[in-house]
Amino acid sequence: MKFDPPLQPAILQQRYKRFLADVTWPNGEALTVHCPNTGSMKNCWDSGWTVYLQDSNNPKRKYRYSWVLAQTPQGEFIGVNTHIANQLVVEAINNGVIEPLADPTAIRQEVPYGAEKSRIDILLEHDTRSTYIEVKSVTLCENNTQGYFPDAVSTRGQKHLRELIALAENTPHRAVLLFCVQHTGIKTVQAAAHIDPVYADLLTQAQQAGVEIMAYAATISASAIQLTHPLEVIVQ
Repeated sequence: MKFDPPLQPAILQQRYKRFLADVTWPNGEALTVHCPNTGSMKNCWDSGWTVYLQDSNNPKRKYRYSWVLAQTPQGEFIGVNTHIANQLVVEAINNGVIEPLADPTAIRQEVPYGAEKSRIDILLEHDTRSTYIEVKSVTLCENNTQGYFPDAVSTRGQKHLRELIALAENTPHRAVLLFCVQHTGIKTVQAAAHIDPVYADLLTQAQQAGVEIMAYAATISASAIQLTHPLEVIVQ
């Protein structure tokens, strides 16, 4: 996925009210931008970090620029726009990057399913059965290389795991949890039991029930982002 229009660098001053951030251009001019990630964004930003903004080219929009990437002092890129995770996964499937999910006959998104009235992120049709894929964006990095999900207690994420468990246990279809890792420093992924122990327990139950758990890392630059290779998922 190429960034169009190209991203522009700025210096982050602060993030606040979940969806706002104050930045300065390299020439010192200050402005407020839209933050498309309303989550905790733990370890994804700090004052003085370089961030990359996308121009909406809409002068009538209240906040014309959106914050798309952060860059750590160590040079690692973080994709802070979690809304593009599904797009990245679909692109990777179409390009044959995610080999276990290759060659579907059709791809659908946001299809209703499950007893708890969820919507599956991606539904792949194959000749004999379907593959239900829940996508989770991973950006929390601790101890330099360890990725965690979630970065805050996630009752929604817990619900999605229950739905996948029921699917795996009661239907012939494949149930897949795919971690879309938008942090170039992350080398392995695991459930954040220190943040959401219920989610961690459910992830273990999901693996035991036959849910396929995968993680794919993104290659990120100021010009493009794409999923390129699998990462190890550690399930306790």
